Amino acid sequence: MTAAIVIPARYASTRFPGKPLCLLSGISMLERVWRIASSVKQASRVVIATDDERIREHALAFGAEVALTSPDCANGTERVHEAVGRAHIREDIILNLQGDAPLTPPWVLEAMIDEMIIDPAPEIVTPAVRLRGPALEEFLAHKKERPATGTTVTFNLRRNALYFSKAVIPHIRTEGHGGIYRHIGLYGYRKAALSRYVSLAPTPLEQTEQLEQLRALENGMTVRIAVVDYRGRTHSSIDAPGDVPVAEAIIAREGELVPALR
Repeated sequence: MTAAIVIPARYASTRFPGKPLCLLSGISMLERVWRIASSVKQASRVVIATDDERIREHALAFGAEVALTSPDCANGTERVHEAVGRAHIREDIILNLQGDAPLTPPWVLEAMIDEMIIDPAPEIVTPAVRLRGPALEEFLAHKKERPATGTTVTFNLRRNALYFSKAVIPHIRTEGHGGIYRHIGLYGYRKAALSRYVSLAPTPLEQTEQLEQLRALENGMTVRIAVVDYRGRTHSSIDAPGDVPVAEAIIAREGELVPALR
């Protein structure tokens, strides 16, 4: 069984136009994400999906494969699905790695692929980390200030997702039982599941919480949670220009995730 990683990247962004091309410690964010994807041992192919010629030219310059997609794609998932067809991707497993996630450890992606190789049951796989101690305290404090940030997930004994929420779930009345898991917004799909997902209409809970993954649950799709460990690395993404110096400080403090590939 083989896997491909597709990196959706668009130039237009309300909060941060040209975000994939911004430099982080001298290397563009897009190239950093591509380097991470290219280091994943189970991935036989890495494709950048974009509708912008500037991004395409930049990606080709550092040696990436690029699929040009329609500007009408509503989101990254639709762009990934279109790229699968345009680039004639034949791999069985498709990972969606957003182009604004340059601090994603490659072993997280490897854990996602392993879940789908070992067990044929899950249609979709997505990672989560268990929050304990200072990490949990920091998360809860942040939620009080910005309730709409950060997503938690609950799952059954087979680690199939039960629910995702912007609320902190579960509510813990007794310590030492279930934990709180923070969802990481990465997704792996069986090829048929990706096609099915993009054909589905938005669902009530999805629209209520503004969480796309609830569409899969509301339609009875099996979403497996890969419980991962960041191994001391800092979880962060880049949504606005102010996040760039934060990411650069993390890189300076913790070092590069992968060495240069060229």
